[in-house]
Amino acid sequence: MSTGSVPALKVSSVSKHYADNSVMEGINLTVEKGEFIALIGASGCGKTTLLRMCAGLEQPSSGSIEIFGKPPVAATSAHEIGVAFQRPALIPSRTALENVRLTLKITAAKKAMDPLTLLSHFGLAEAVDRYPHQLSGGMQQRVNIACAIVHQPALLLLDEPFGALDEITRERLVDWLADVLRESSRTTLLVTHSVEEAITLSNRVFVMSHRPGRIAAEIRVALPSVRDFEVRQSEQYLDLVRSARDALHSAITD
Repeated sequence: MSTGSVPALKVSSVSKHYADNSVMEGINLTVEKGEFIALIGASGCGKTTLLRMCAGLEQPSSGSIEIFGKPPVAATSAHEIGVAFQRPALIPSRTALENVRLTLKITAAKKAMDPLTLLSHFGLAEAVDRYPHQLSGGMQQRVNIACAIVHQPALLLLDEPFGALDEITRERLVDWLADVLRESSRTTLLVTHSVEEAITLSNRVFVMSHRPGRIAAEIRVALPSVRDFEVRQSEQYLDLVRSARDALHSAITD
């Protein structure tokens, strides 16, 4: 499908309410093809709700969302969206390889990756026949992400994919994810509580205010595409982390 100049994701004046509870108000966000965008904000500000609406799992109370010019439900039906949540959605009775193959069975993708090759690339060559309970948390999440991208979706949505992991495993997998997505230039929207994770992975970071959530700040991340340990010790990187933290603090306190 030729997308031309149509944005990968366009969120226009989106608000979400549950009864008398206003979760977010007037969200505007445009993501171009190949961009990696991160959303940060306090718990309850609507980050995950926004991601779920982008995935077609919930509907806005007002406003609109378009994925390559079409409604999220249509993009989901066309298997143009891949989603990975914080808790791996793996079927306990299927091996790692079988879980990934299930995505292909559901999507019937014509330009899919080879599941075995993908898992090997993810460092799981010796774990393809293991069941989820036989995998570490980090390994489960890598299988989870493999399930989300094996059919080569146009848009990848990640909701705190490493939030349940210990700090060392999380840092290692952030580096791993950066390598994987840099190779594919896949359009990605990441929801995270980690400022460092957002700065390490993204091209732009959007800070959401406390409920009702609004876009309070946008931070452009002009860093080398490879953000190794040396880059993460640079003044430029540390300045961006401080700027994001300041914006997050202001958004929460205001």
